[in-house]
Amino acid sequence: MNRILSLVLGATAAVAVCVVSTAPALAQSWPTQRVTVVVPFGAGSVTDILARIFAEDMGRRWGQQVVVENKPGLAGTTAVGKSPPDGYTLMVTSNGHTVAGLVSKTLTVDPVKDFAGITRLGSAALFLITPPDFQAKTLKDVIALAKKEPGKLNFSSPGLASTTFIAGALFRKQAGINIVHVPFKSAPDAVTAVMRGDAQLYFAPVNLARDQSAAGKVNAIAAATAKRIPDMPNTPTFTEAGLPFVYDSWFGLVAPRGVPKAILDKVSKDWAAALKTPEMQDKLNKQFLMGVSDTPEQMDKRIADETANLTQVFKEAGI
Repeated sequence: MNRILSLVLGATAAVAVCVVSTAPALAQSWPTQRVTVVVPFGAGSVTDILARIFAEDMGRRWGQQVVVENKPGLAGTTAVGKSPPDGYTLMVTSNGHTVAGLVSKTLTVDPVKDFAGITRLGSAALFLITPPDFQAKTLKDVIALAKKEPGKLNFSSPGLASTTFIAGALFRKQAGINIVHVPFKSAPDAVTAVMRGDAQLYFAPVNLARDQSAAGKVNAIAAATAKRIPDMPNTPTFTEAGLPFVYDSWFGLVAPRGVPKAILDKVSKDWAAALKTPEMQDKLNKQFLMGVSDTPEQMDKRIADETANLTQVFKEAGI
């Protein structure tokens, strides 16, 4: 019996050693064929542009073709969630991924359980903008007016799954105010609504906020960032303006759940290395993006935590 037990334990140990030694080898050999990066948004979107920047750099590093495939909407997310977990299908998405299951009753994959986080790729600074002739000129004015006339002010967005809606919903909760969401078909429509005065509030990316405020078409009230943005040094952060509110409008990389950890780690580390190059920083700066990176464990936690938090926010909003 002792001899049999020894043989079993020995075999188990051998298998464990084999698995441990195989993991680094897997990461070193992968990829051996084309890698497809799916984008669940249309061509020309920030997500698409960032995916192409990622694909170009990784293609050189990996010595393999890395192609971007646009599959807008739930079709793209579903396709990736149901892809073989071999590392050859990845997805670049926005933080709207965390609410995909909340805004669609037909989604057949779980944004948390069916996806493995790899890393954030970048973050976009958002600014709260108002019409140029809006009576509230500061953040404190906006909040005071919203509290004085609950339900009268509204904020625009391109839809419930958009990063700008999430920003508006979180701002509404943090400030303790009642402002009404008005969805539009696209981001340009949502911005135009503010310019016309049809909507009073919108969370705009830094390039749009900078250009339109410089042209006198909107007022940039505050930045939802931890620090002031160099492109708009005279616009205070929300915290500086009196409300401790920071919103990370991130874009990140995920894979189907089950992709070997060695591959996830390799991709994460390769992106972190790319961010250290002046070339990559220059490319991201031109898109008004801040490059960021995480470990797969950090990314998984971010997706799970944000999904749980936003589930509560959406519940409180009656969505």
